[in-house]
Amino acid sequence: MEVRLALLPWERCIHLTLLLVQLSLPEAAASCRILRCNAEFVAATVHLSSSSAAALSREAVNSAYCGALRSYGMCTKRMARSCRGDLAYHSAVQGIEDLLIQHRCPRAGPTLQPGPLPQGTMSGDTCLYERNHVSREGQMPEYLYCSVFGDPHIRTFNNDFHTCAARGAWPLIDNDYLYVQVTSTPAKGGSYPTVLTKVTIIFKSWRPCTDQQLYQAELDNVPAAFSDGSVWSGERRGHRILTVRTESLGRHAEIRAAYIGTLLVVRQSGRSLSLSIRSPRGIVEAFDPEHDLQLCMWGCPASQRMNTLRPTALDSLAAATIRAEAHCAALLPTQDVYYHACVFDLVTSGDPNSSRAAVSALQDARNMMSNRQGVHLLPAAAAGRAQLQLPLLLSMLGVLGAA
Repeated sequence: MEVRLALLPWERCIHLTLLLVQLSLPEAAASCRILRCNAEFVAATVHLSSSSAAALSREAVNSAYCGALRSYGMCTKRMARSCRGDLAYHSAVQGIEDLLIQHRCPRAGPTLQPGPLPQGTMSGDTCLYERNHVSREGQMPEYLYCSVFGDPHIRTFNNDFHTCAARGAWPLIDNDYLYVQVTSTPAKGGSYPTVLTKVTIIFKSWRPCTDQQLYQAELDNVPAAFSDGSVWSGERRGHRILTVRTESLGRHAEIRAAYIGTLLVVRQSGRSLSLSIRSPRGIVEAFDPEHDLQLCMWGCPASQRMNTLRPTALDSLAAATIRAEAHCAALLPTQDVYYHACVFDLVTSGDPNSSRAAVSALQDARNMMSNRQGVHLLPAAAAGRAQLQLPLLLSMLGVLGAA
């Protein structure tokens, strides 16, 4: 339907942009509740971009959308005092203004608030993904695994393994339910000075189960709470839907999102953060084709990949490499991708503690992967899959282009 194309860019671009701008101002997050205004707008318009809107005329959909924009504008006015000086707030105000003009919305008129959910939506185990899937399909969901750690290295949902040279913020996941971003910044010393220093996780609002929630970890600060200070959100049948817990305060956080069957583990190992994710295939693959930059799906862009097995710097540091191989072999006897990542990090950083990242990543894989036999990913297998991925993608694009 034509209207869908007009609505999705707001939800996909402006909605996410406002969140990411606000993340850079944690001191304002406690008092400025612009995220709640944004979540209410999405909840009020989500039905306008679904198949249920097909029965409505374009005029009716635009009228409802304008009402939602006016409601969003009123919400921002209520936040004006507490959000003074907040960039996300001022971006939201400007974004609403632009959309009112774009959709030719009258300044005055009825507003549109999030409507009550249908009774059927709240029945059964809607907010308990695994239980709901078993009840509906008669079997457990297929879980996929992704992790990023060290200098940084990434194991994708497709079991490709890359070492990335990229700096700055990169999206790991960007689907209908979840947005995960990691930031890589220069480290002190070393041959390849990049380490993970920041992890940002946005749990998108899913009204039957939980409101939108934000989690952010930085080097030397891995909180056991969401950005608003809470440790859980939503409750259903005695189960808390979204929770945070820790085994090592300030250095570990485990986040469980029962409504999407997803587990995320954030750690600090040495002077770098790491992140491991287990999520059902149905959640992982719930994204629009435009969201093609997801490191957990496709790995690092080809121009940003480094050869972990034979980097130039390692060749020039033969003695250090031999010592690193001995050190990592004692910790990781199987010469899989984790062993090679350990050697790479130890040689390029010169920091003995850097080997902790690979050891912790392997332990997370053992704990979180459904297929235990696939934990030890061998370099040859990972490389083979990477070589097959490009022609497969090109053939898919050819089919889509011909359709």
